[in-house]
Amino acid sequence: MTESKSIKLNSILNDLKSFVVAFSGGVDSSFLLHRAHSLGNLKIAAVTIRTPYMPEREINEAVEFTASHGINHQIIDVSFPENIRHNPWDRCYLCKKTLFSYVVDYAGENGYKYILDGTNADDSGDFRPGLRALEEMNIKSPLAEATLTKKEIRELSLMAGLPLWDKPAMACLLTRIPYDTEVSESMLKMIEQAEYFLFEKGYYGTRVRLHGDTARIECLPGYIEKIVRDPDRDLVVNNLKKIGFRYISLDLEGYRTGSMNPENPVK
Repeated sequence: MTESKSIKLNSILNDLKSFVVAFSGGVDSSFLLHRAHSLGNLKIAAVTIRTPYMPEREINEAVEFTASHGINHQIIDVSFPENIRHNPWDRCYLCKKTLFSYVVDYAGENGYKYILDGTNADDSGDFRPGLRALEEMNIKSPLAEATLTKKEIRELSLMAGLPLWDKPAMACLLTRIPYDTEVSESMLKMIEQAEYFLFEKGYYGTRVRLHGDTARIECLPGYIEKIVRDPDRDLVVNNLKKIGFRYISLDLEGYRTGSMNPENPVK
């Protein structure tokens, strides 16, 4: 089944011929970009948008990935869009409309026909208002079109020898902040520093959700017991307080996508 989907993906990319990949540095867009590049006969470029709410680690890894494969890569710096400064429930829609407009401009100015993103077949099942923006802007999602799931993309990435095949998901930092909250760059920096510290300690895929001056830590399965044991607990608490949090809490439900989503979103 995965092999037939992989063949379908190749066919989709070959038909498009000329395109820009909106490249976040995550597993999905990395696999898509690598596959397009490996076909060898396509006119492609990768474009990464750098904003204050994208983790710098993701940007650095995107740069390393494209450099290691000899892929044309452009980084576009964009300031914080004021229409999402208060983190509205439809911020993903507003954000993608804003950021992808820069990708559209780049593609038009440099003779690329299409814009692609790394949306996969699993993404349609979650609350993702940003998908509506992609449809309105005619952004193509070949992984979803080929019905490739996240699990299958990881398997194909492993087969292709991509070291990031098991890389944890890394959504933008705004997902760590409650909706209808005014966002400052200092808040984003605190979250980024806290998550980077936990990543360096081996707590991969951990989220630090911000609630006022409280950090709510969501861990992947298996990490909750570890993080409450000494000396890890004291080390985590002390370091997060140095970063600027007053209270440090551990969410016993663990990490789950969309934990900050509204219960009854307007779609």
